[in-house]
Amino acid sequence: MKNKISTEQLVIMGFMIALSVVLSKLISINISFLRIGFGFLPIAIVAIMYGPVWAGAAYALADLIGAFLFPTGPFNPGFTLSAALTGIIFGMVLYKKKVTFARALIASALVALIVNLLINTWWLTFILGKGYTVLLASRAVKELVSIPVMALLILAMDRTVVKAFRERSGTVSQ
Repeated sequence: MKNKISTEQLVIMGFMIALSVVLSKLISINISFLRIGFGFLPIAIVAIMYGPVWAGAAYALADLIGAFLFPTGPFNPGFTLSAALTGIIFGMVLYKKKVTFARALIASALVALIVNLLINTWWLTFILGKGYTVLLASRAVKELVSIPVMALLILAMDRTVVKAFRERSGTVSQ
């Protein structure tokens, strides 16, 4: 991580945070305790371009902004921690590396299984008052299906959006 961030990087991250809020809160599908959203995509872009620290901070900030602007239930800071962990995982797996389907699949699997399935299910037990294993079983299929979908979307974003940002700023594509 660089000590200094350029104005361009700050603007790009601000845009990605705003886009993450919109994709998470306004363009997501909410079904009881299941949410299908695409807010991870802008954060994956931040992770690929700027690394785990910036991606973790960006997703935590996006979660806080989204929770206060568009509340969907009681605020639980655990989800903000989960968001930060998601950005960190994406950054650790994708930053300064060639983004291949296999690498995107690994990042997606780690996020879907560790953060979304295990940790977020734990947070939901406090909100919904249901047992962990009951929630875990009902959420497992959605998370398993989401892994290849997330991976394909991350790969597509790297091939299009990240490539465009790098070409515009004059940095060499990985």
